[in-house]
Amino acid sequence: MTDKNLARLPPVKAVFNSLAKHGVNFKFYDKVRVEPTDASFKEAIDFAKRGQFDAYVAVGGGSVIDTCKAANLYACNPKADFLDYVNAPIGKGKPVTGVLKPFIAVPTTAGTGSETTGVAIFDFESLKAKTGIASRAIKPTLGMVDPLHSLHMPQRVAANSGFDVLCHALESYTALPYNMRSPCPSNPIYRPAYQGSNPISDVWSKHALNIVARYMKRAVRNADDLEARSSMHLASVFAGIGFGNAGVHLCHGMSYPIAGLVKTYRAQDYNVNHPLVPHGLSVVLTAPAVFTFTGSMCPERHLEAAEILGKQASVSFAGTNVRNAKREDAGLILADTLRKFLFDLNVDDGLSAIGYTKEDIPDLVKGTIPQLAFTKHALCASRAIRKCIQYIPWGEFEPWQSERLSVSDAHGFRTVKRKPSIFDKSEPSPIIISSLKRSFIHKPNTDVTEGHCLKTQKNVKGDLVLALGPEATLPLTGSVSQNSPSILRKILMKNKWSGEYVGATNSAFESD
Repeated sequence: MTDKNLARLPPVKAVFNSLAKHGVNFKFYDKVRVEPTDASFKEAIDFAKRGQFDAYVAVGGGSVIDTCKAANLYACNPKADFLDYVNAPIGKGKPVTGVLKPFIAVPTTAGTGSETTGVAIFDFESLKAKTGIASRAIKPTLGMVDPLHSLHMPQRVAANSGFDVLCHALESYTALPYNMRSPCPSNPIYRPAYQGSNPISDVWSKHALNIVARYMKRAVRNADDLEARSSMHLASVFAGIGFGNAGVHLCHGMSYPIAGLVKTYRAQDYNVNHPLVPHGLSVVLTAPAVFTFTGSMCPERHLEAAEILGKQASVSFAGTNVRNAKREDAGLILADTLRKFLFDLNVDDGLSAIGYTKEDIPDLVKGTIPQLAFTKHALCASRAIRKCIQYIPWGEFEPWQSERLSVSDAHGFRTVKRKPSIFDKSEPSPIIISSLKRSFIHKPNTDVTEGHCLKTQKNVKGDLVLALGPEATLPLTGSVSQNSPSILRKILMKNKWSGEYVGATNSAFESD
């Protein structure tokens, strides 16, 4: 499988020659659509079902490899409905239980890392939204990474592919850690491909980011720079292994409607007959805003990424050295570093440059929401997922947080008045209030009344009341070891609040 542009280029001819030399009988499919749709997937699936093939070879970028993944999957499961394996909520998200045919992926772009992952992305045209299929079962059996194939990428294709590598590395490194994901799947078969950042994925993601920082500009500017193009090809593989285990988050989640709702924009250097926002471009356009937003959740990683992207040198932000920067500035520093990096690579200047206006925002938001199921396991910006509930046990405030808090003692409790966060201009979240004598939930801009409280004797207004020690949170979180139920769970059930309680923990007791 390949697309019509690649069909005339040396990488595909090399595969033809090899198959012919070794007497392998094969059929050729070149109708892959750049940025596939459900219709183009189905056309390839029908071809695969008719052919009843013993194995598959995909030669191309992510569009070709993803299309071949889908063809292999549904040809091996001919009775399955197309939506059976598509991610919820658009599809049914059923697990793949059968064994697929051997599948060799030969990538020709340095971007998607699709040769390493169990994910296939496409446009669902009727909803004007991107979604995908995610299962380890569809991961290629073998990836053959030949850097000579990447020499045929035009400049803007190299740039946009590289942007995808950049965001794969950044998002997987700043993803929600694997040990913070909950609840656990009821059965291992339902465990998602994306597990959150972990010690293994971190190695691949950081290494890929180092390569991008060193070689991407050279690879874009000079197609004959074999060292740079080879290095970016490897970076694509490394980042693919990283995000294939950890996952991606907001850049990719928001990219799908940006690409899917394209109006008239046609990217330079792409020989297609339809409007197109390349995947890597749709991902990177939101990156500065995304990492400004996520910086407060894991500031050390954002600062480290900014330093790496700054070519291992000291990156300055408002006159501050990254190594000595304040943690509350982490997101802004990474965003500023990204903007300079992207400016040097002549990226389109925001969504307006590709044809969007303020009037398009509701539709872009609507197209982003379905991606929650695809990215929620990896979101470092956990307030975007856990917006309903916010709780920080006393003693866990970091210095950068303390600067935004005024603290006073009051009747044996700590009363903390929150100052507005520079990162979150939205309406404040409900706050779980915990003390030695009471645990309850305070909704913003409302009084806490007897109906919301346990053993409280008066209304409490506005302040976040925190216990002095970790044991004091026991009534709130509950404890398995102490056979103590969670007040929080009871409160949520009593008030019939929607959402999912994922538990809480501290240094003294396990979660409920």
